[in-house]
Amino acid sequence: MVAGCKESKRIHRTELRKVAEIYDWIERQLGSAGDLSGQCDACGRCCDFDAYDHRLYVTGPELMYLAAGLDVEKLRTMPSGRCPYNIDGRCSVYEYRFAGCRIFCCKGDADFQSSLTEAVLEKLKSLCAELEIPYLYTDLASALNNPAAV
Repeated sequence: MVAGCKESKRIHRTELRKVAEIYDWIERQLGSAGDLSGQCDACGRCCDFDAYDHRLYVTGPELMYLAAGLDVEKLRTMPSGRCPYNIDGRCSVYEYRFAGCRIFCCKGDADFQSSLTEAVLEKLKSLCAELEIPYLYTDLASALNNPAAV
């Protein structure tokens, strides 16, 4: 039993470090893309998924990264179409935000964002395969409202 716990903690630390590396890679890609990445005004409009008519999809490693940064008890459900971490128009989990939040900018080039998203998803899939954990890709509301399923 103890060995299993140690293995689980080792995978968890490794996973968190590797998700952070993927997020750092995203930031480098955005930084080198110039105008293609866009300049975010941090208005928070895109966090209202229903009003903006889009969805945010997340993976298991991203959710684990968020949960580790917040402590699991601070995870929120998503009772409406607005991200529950957007407080007064600002992201309250900015440091731990998901890949989609890092990549999307309403003023950015959609093709660039799509290509970058696909590259990131490949990295996250590879991470899941490497750590032998299931790859799940689900909308944020489903993930937050039923975290045990993710």
